[in-house]
Amino acid sequence: MNWNKAEYVRSAASERDFLRDGRAQVAMAGRSNVGKSSVINTLVRRKNLARVGNSPGKTRQVNYFLLDDTFYLVDLPGYGYARVSQAERQRWGRLMEAYFAKVSLNLGLLIVDARHKPTADDCTMAQWFKDSGCPFVVVANKMDKLKKSEIEPNLQRIREVLALDEDVVLVPFSAEKGLGREELLAVVERHVF
Repeated sequence: MNWNKAEYVRSAASERDFLRDGRAQVAMAGRSNVGKSSVINTLVRRKNLARVGNSPGKTRQVNYFLLDDTFYLVDLPGYGYARVSQAERQRWGRLMEAYFAKVSLNLGLLIVDARHKPTADDCTMAQWFKDSGCPFVVVANKMDKLKKSEIEPNLQRIREVLALDEDVVLVPFSAEKGLGREELLAVVERHVF
């Protein structure tokens, strides 16, 4: 699998724009400021495949990235960001609900901030993955911002708050330092092939 062979394909603003061409899909969900775009860029070793903004809430559509002509890495709109209108947040929610209802996922990547307790929205997302039967991985991003003494307690807190079963993989990750990249690539490849 050539992770460096990655291209942006399209953004879907509505259900009719969703891709359903038979390729596997791996969806990334998380808060608006958790660094989903940075995680994508780290995985493909490119600085700007997924657009990274200075302010949260840049991902407003369902964005498709084709990896090695094999599967789509799908960047979903972030949730929980307060500086957009209520109507816009509701539109994002409806778009994500439609995506989950209409597309058959191979794997979900739930990106959380390793520094903080998972939010109620993170818990809702984890519960959706559990209830749907869709396999998922939790990616604890921003590990580079933790002191060594905080790492294990924070990872344990994430596992407890999200009520993760033992078989759910929790990947310590740093988009900035590349920590966890190889582990996450291996997990994704197991579910795609």
